[in-house]
Amino acid sequence: MRAVKQAVLFSAGGLLYMTIELLWRGYSHWTMFLVGGLCFMLLGLINEVYTFDMPLIYQMVLGACLVTLAEFLSGCIINLWLGWNVWDYSGLPFHVLGQICLPYTGLWFLLSGPAIILDDYLRYWWFGEEYPHYRII
Repeated sequence: MRAVKQAVLFSAGGLLYMTIELLWRGYSHWTMFLVGGLCFMLLGLINEVYTFDMPLIYQMVLGACLVTLAEFLSGCIINLWLGWNVWDYSGLPFHVLGQICLPYTGLWFLLSGPAIILDDYLRYWWFGEEYPHYRII
């Protein structure tokens, strides 16, 4: 059952990530399903590790860092190593190798809150886990 739950949550995250990218950029790439699934799994682990005791704002900061790290590592593989050029932030301020940039880390912060909450509610609705509750600060 654990593997099924993880596959379902990974797929939900991958589809959501691709949908957001389609709305934001007008196109996506199949690798974004994998990156999105990974990011959603990482965000979901925050409450699995820290429980609901960690204030949501701190979860969002941690989430933005986790997504930025996942995006950097994925970008190094997908864009720099494989040369698929799925994204390039080199024209944006405060970028690192064109794979991550400070403005997108800010967007990941804003998106992390809804993603964390969605993961918690999916776990509650679909898998009968603990009812989500949060402290903002």
